[in-house]
Order: sequence, then structure tokens, then C-alpha cells
Amino acid sequence: MDGYWASGEPPVSASSCCCTTMSSSTPSTANGTDSKAYKGDRSPCGPSRVLHVRKVPIEVCEAEVISLGIPFGKVTNLLMLKGKNQAFIEMASEEAAITMVNYYTTATPHVRNQPVYIQYSNHRELKTDNLPNQGRAQAALQAVNAVHSGNMSLSGTATAIDGGMMPGQSPVLRIIVENLYYPVSLEVLHQIFSKFGTVLKIITFTKNNQFQALLQYADPMNAHHAKMALDGQNIYNGCCTLRVEFSKLTSLNVKYNNDKSRDFTRLDLPSGDGQPTLDPSMQTAFGAPGIISSPYPGAAGFAPAIGFPQAGLSMQAMPGALGPLTIPSSMTGRMTIHGMTPTTIHSVLLVSNLNPDSISPHELFILFGVYGDVHRVKILFNKKENALIQMADATQAQLAMSHLNGQRLYGKVIRVTISKHQTVQLPREGQEDQGLTKDFSGSPLHRFKKPGSKNFQNIFPPSATLHLSNIPPSTTDDFLKDLFASSGYTVKAFKFFQKDRKMALIQLGSVEEAIQALIVLHNHDLGENHHLRVSFSKSTI
Repeated sequence: MDGYWASGEPPVSASSCCCTTMSSSTPSTANGTDSKAYKGDRSPCGPSRVLHVRKVPIEVCEAEVISLGIPFGKVTNLLMLKGKNQAFIEMASEEAAITMVNYYTTATPHVRNQPVYIQYSNHRELKTDNLPNQGRAQAALQAVNAVHSGNMSLSGTATAIDGGMMPGQSPVLRIIVENLYYPVSLEVLHQIFSKFGTVLKIITFTKNNQFQALLQYADPMNAHHAKMALDGQNIYNGCCTLRVEFSKLTSLNVKYNNDKSRDFTRLDLPSGDGQPTLDPSMQTAFGAPGIISSPYPGAAGFAPAIGFPQAGLSMQAMPGALGPLTIPSSMTGRMTIHGMTPTTIHSVLLVSNLNPDSISPHELFILFGVYGDVHRVKILFNKKENALIQMADATQAQLAMSHLNGQRLYGKVIRVTISKHQTVQLPREGQEDQGLTKDFSGSPLHRFKKPGSKNFQNIFPPSATLHLSNIPPSTTDDFLKDLFASSGYTVKAFKFFQKDRKMALIQLGSVEEAIQALIVLHNHDLGENHHLRVSFSKSTI
């Protein structure tokens, strides 16, 4: 024995994991780390193929713990310490364990909707041959390995393990959203379903006037747990009901990464504007048209105001509702199910690597306002290449982050992440600020404050082609081209809409130019009581 068992059940000690165990006399902080009294008592462990899992809910079965490791490689042994809410997982290789720890460091895993915490153990292997109650763990391991080695039929059979079901189904789920009162986007589905495992691919489409999706997990067990937990639940209070079933498909073929389909393992895929989302064989199976417009009024990715408490407040979800939807666990949010009170929603973004010589709070307000209503902007006083931006809610924050992270602005590639701050604080009276903090909560330039606005339907990633609107009838194409050219931008093409000369498309020399042009010329006074409206277009000229 390795010396980490006593009296039949192994205590977790300094020799077995990177942290001290928690007991009834050892309070823990809200994020699952040990009490401050123990902080720094022991140096961090080096990589090991044995991993220590903390805060495991007592009702969790062996198969569910094993499922944490399956996306990263073969799980070779398992030790459950149910009395201590802990477990040890042994991976087949140290490389698999390193990949697993690295992934879960940024995306906290959830089991039975509760966060668990994973770190390296000091042990190099688990020796459990002579331990009692290891029969269930070995049976679970054999069942999981049988599925992944192809020895178990994928026809829908399942094996009961300690009260849990070891799925033999496909890793692909078919999702139907009924009572679609508010928009549900690909990003929203990813937020919800990633709580139950690693989501590899998602394809959304409509069939029979219903919003549907196909979602592929890394592991059939993840799909099983998601189906059991989410079928019949509401995304928002009283509406957007999920119907979840196993698909007959065992894998999805995603050709394009855009707002209708996404392969999270292939960031190099083209956006495929104007191309079918589903390949021909899947179109035949599901009857989905190629490019599908949203079957609801509203914006992909925008949630109803009722679903999002403002920072510092909490709301009680109705029974049967997922409650106010939050951002992914890697961004400190938590999905709330069956009336649990959610944690505080974070709607503040941290923007870094800005050009401090060129950027201002107003310019950030205009740019990020393309994806949501910006309430406050603060450029950091002592680090002016960084800024905090408070959006109206967490979904708008994530939408802005997904579209603007990695874009080039004033010669610098900006980085956009969710901030740990819950609000952007305004400077105290008399405090030196140099105009770096601005409150835009009452701005008339908010694009999304009016319910049902057409702006909800026209949210696209930055592109070299801009959509212009609110153009006076007397304005000519030469005037608008000169306006952009005189501001320093390269105009490659321009055209008015045939049926409505209040709108036009203008193509500039690059995406970076278009971003800067939008910042500078959005709300430009064109005369005749008209101010130019500028947004990104999905079309090209």
C-alpha cells in the first residue's frame, strides 16, 4: 500500500493531494478553496496521472466521476471517498491528466449542477486491489471502457451502476425549444449544455417552424446526464422549454463556424456566409433549409430582461425553470435549476491591449454598443491600455466578447474577457479621473433598449462591409463615399438598397478600417435632422 489508507477508508493527507482536506472544523471559501489558515502550507504538486477531485456531491455515482476524465483519455482507476465528498481518478497517461487539469482550470466542471475541483495528487498510481467497496468502481470503469472501445452496442442500451445509468446511446442530442417566447442562440445552448461535459459541435436549424439543434458531446455519458437533467426544463421563466432526445446520428459534420453552426475543435473553419449549415445528408434527415432565419423576433444571444438580475441582486427562478441564465462556469457564473437562487451575474468586460494614445470611453461605448447597451466605461487610470466595460446584462457581455475578442483596433489586437468585477464604479466626487470613466446608462444611442427593435435581428461579427441607414433622401452615393474617404478610409465599393435608399452598403479596405469607421461615423450628422446609423453587415458588395 502507498500508506494513504487507514481503517479501510483512506484519509486525504499531505501525502495524497495538493491541498489539505476540509472537515467540519475547516471552513471553506465560496469558490471551493481551503480556508486562509491553510493557504500556502504546502507547495503545489507536480503533474501526476492521479488526480484529486474535491467537493463531489454525496449522491454522485462512480460513472459520473469517471465521465469527468473520459474526454481527455482512458480512465484506469477510481477511488470514491463519499464520506469526505472526494475522489481520486487515475488516468492512463500523465499527458491526459495534464490536459484535463489545464482544461478544468479555466472551465470549472459541474456534476449534478454542483462545481467540483480537480488538482494533481502526490500519488503516482492508485492501488485499490485490497480495498472494500471497490466493486462498483471497477464495474463502472469496465462499462465506460466497453463503450469507448466499441464493445457495447450504441443502440440505446444502458447499464445501471449504483443507481446511475451508464449510457450506451449516441453522444449526439437532438434539442427542440418549444414556447420560444425569447431568442435562443447557439451560444446560449453551449452555455447550458457545457455544464454537463465537453461540447464538441452544435448545429441549429428549423423544422416544422420549430427551433431545433443537434449537439455533440465528447462522451455519450455527458449526453445522457444532460438529457436526464434538462429535458422538460425552461431556459427562461415560463418559456423556452427544452425537449431533449438522443439523435440517431453518432457524429456531426460541421463545415462552417458561424451563428448557426460551430465546431469547437476546429477554429480554422470558414464562416461560410450564404452556404448551407447542414451537409446534404443531414438536410435530408432533418428537412432543414440551408440558411435559416431566426423563427422569432429578437436577437440571437439576447435574453429577456426578466432573466437577468442586475449586479448585486438575485431572483428566484420558477419551478421547472433553469432560472436566470448565466455565463459559462469558466467565467464564474452558474446555471440555476429548480428554484435555486443564482449567483451574481457578471456583465462587466475587461478589455486589454488597447492603444492608449487613440482610444476613449466614448469610442469603446460606440464599438461595444453594437452588441449590447453599454452602461459604463472605465479606462484604468494607471494602466490605460486596459478598460472595464459594463454591459446591460451578462448575455450582452458574452456576445460582445465573442465578436470583439481578437479584433484589431488602432493597430493593436484587443483581448476581451469577463471581468471579476460586478459593476464599474464611478469616481468619487473630487477624485482625479481625467475623464477616463463615463456613465452611458442614459444615452440615447443605445441600440437595444426598445423591445422588438430591428437592431436585434442585425447583429453580426465585424466585417469590412458596413450597413448604413437613416440616410436622408437627398444624400448621394458620392457624398457618402467622400465622407468615408475624407475620414481616411479606403472605399472599395458602395451601393444603395434598390427598394430603400435610406440604407446602403459600403465596403472598406479591411475589417480594422471598418471598425474604426463605425466608431468615428456612427451617429454622424447628415443634415435634415438625420444622423447616420452604422453597423456591421453580413453581406458583401
